[in-house]
Amino acid sequence: MNEKQLATIHPELDGWGMTLDLHPGQTQAWKSNKRFVLVMAGTQGGKTSFGPYWLYREIITCGPGDYLIVTPTFQLLERKLLGEFRRVFEKVLDVGRYRASPMRVFEFSDDGERRTHRDRYDPNVRTRVQFGYAEDSDSLESMTALACWCDEAGQKKFRLDSWQAILRRLSLTKGRVLVTTSVYSLHWLKGLIEKANAGDKSIEVVRFDSTENPTFPAEEFERARRDLPAWKFNMLYRGMFDRPAGLIYDCIDESVQRVPRFTIPPEWKRCLGLDFGTVNTAGVYVAEEPETKRLYIHQTYHHGGESAQGHVRRLLQSQYGIPYAVGGSWSEDDWRTEFRKAGLPVRKPKIRDVEVGITRTYGAWQRGELYAFDDLDEFWDEVNTYSRALDENGEPTDKIEDAHAFHLMDAQRYIISDLRGGAADYAPIVIPAADPLAAMDRAGF
Repeated sequence: MNEKQLATIHPELDGWGMTLDLHPGQTQAWKSNKRFVLVMAGTQGGKTSFGPYWLYREIITCGPGDYLIVTPTFQLLERKLLGEFRRVFEKVLDVGRYRASPMRVFEFSDDGERRTHRDRYDPNVRTRVQFGYAEDSDSLESMTALACWCDEAGQKKFRLDSWQAILRRLSLTKGRVLVTTSVYSLHWLKGLIEKANAGDKSIEVVRFDSTENPTFPAEEFERARRDLPAWKFNMLYRGMFDRPAGLIYDCIDESVQRVPRFTIPPEWKRCLGLDFGTVNTAGVYVAEEPETKRLYIHQTYHHGGESAQGHVRRLLQSQYGIPYAVGGSWSEDDWRTEFRKAGLPVRKPKIRDVEVGITRTYGAWQRGELYAFDDLDEFWDEVNTYSRALDENGEPTDKIEDAHAFHLMDAQRYIISDLRGGAADYAPIVIPAADPLAAMDRAGF
């Protein structure tokens, strides 16, 4: 990106004596007035170099206060984004200085405040840009931000809970968000694009190939097209979602099996898959349609820091009776005992082997027996990132990548492999009472 035509695009910056020479994809993103601007582009397409100028314009527009920049990991922040940000804010604009301790923050100088905010300058309100990384969602809490730039949000380590934390930081101000990324996996970002395609007026999607950047070598683009698998080329060099190698549930047709929410009739069979954990206890609720025998995942649960009784109360508070529950590994009898004492009988899984459980769950999706409500964002995020690790040749291995992070997938496997693995009596225990736990006490559970 050449700093040579910014003033013609944003007249308020003409006092800086510079303008930006933007290529068409960057120009579309610059001109967008939508709250969420998603720039999905090929590698080296000019994403990260665009971000600092977009954020500076937001600072001019919104005034003094706190702003946020988020990358997937601290290492990615240090390796690329920080250097480009400091080049623009410290050398080109010269509006302040970055410090790394005790927190990573860029603070505007008095002169930078005056030149940036002009007649809106307030000596009692400072402008700061704070840096966080999505691998640690706690680094995104405890601030109110006026705008945010998320770089490489398409990476797997940029988790849904971090995106939700960012939205909380912007909720009071309704601040704008710029997302700049290549496409690495089918995760929560894909849901935002689908919302935009469905007519959500708050989202604009800007997609362009690496070659939109006039300095990107055309021969390198063609080499990648020739040498890489089509899915990988589309995602990394074209900014297009494709189904990557290694995706475990690659058989799901979301246009059919991701369904709008509806009210589950009370007579339908209710089931629950559970994955136990001190920090992460997860549940997947399933209902069976009597006529078709289709299974619908209609609710999820994910909480930590609770006693068994606390989990049971949460798990049952919105349910019609006690569902048929299955969960935990074969060795987790203590968890099942504690949940039973608290009022929720949990059966040991019929299937001990993880791969057999995945195979049975895969079969339910593939045969069109399994559906899930479209508003279960955390569930779909896990489904679309639950993958085999790839070897050095890009081929899937037997190992599940980051297996410990997919609690809902484990809960799904426990219940679906049970329901589709043989005959079972899984009619719910119906308790027509306002307080299910009290009713269970009377029933002797």
